[in-house]
Amino acid sequence: QVQLVESGGGLVQAGASLRLSCAASGRSFSGYVMGWFRQAPGKEREFVARISWSGGSTYYADSVKGRFTISRDKNTVYLQMNSLKFEDTAVYYCAAALIRRGIATTQAWDYNYWGQGTQVTVSS
Repeated sequence: QVQLVESGGGLVQAGASLRLSCAASGRSFSGYVMGWFRQAPGKEREFVARISWSGGSTYYADSVKGRFTISRDKNTVYLQMNSLKFEDTAVYYCAAALIRRGIATTQAWDYNYWGQGTQVTVSS
């Protein structure tokens, strides 16, 4: 059974840093892309960053580029978030997508597995 378990969320002031973790288990993720998405109240879930499990290539949303860094160490995917802003407040989700022809790794519907989410609140 695949499990993605996020941790590391919390309440911080603007300008602070947080590191989110996503512990992945239940199968081999070789051939998968691991992504972070977020969803603020009243808004749609949006792409934040993704990393290929095998090659390590990364891609970021423009809104977080230069502030957030996605990485992987063994079976854990991290999202280092620096210079946090009020607008970064959201529930952050870890997700896994099997790489296949035509996949859009910035779209939530292409991801096969999801974690339960972790709340990040940034006070202004």
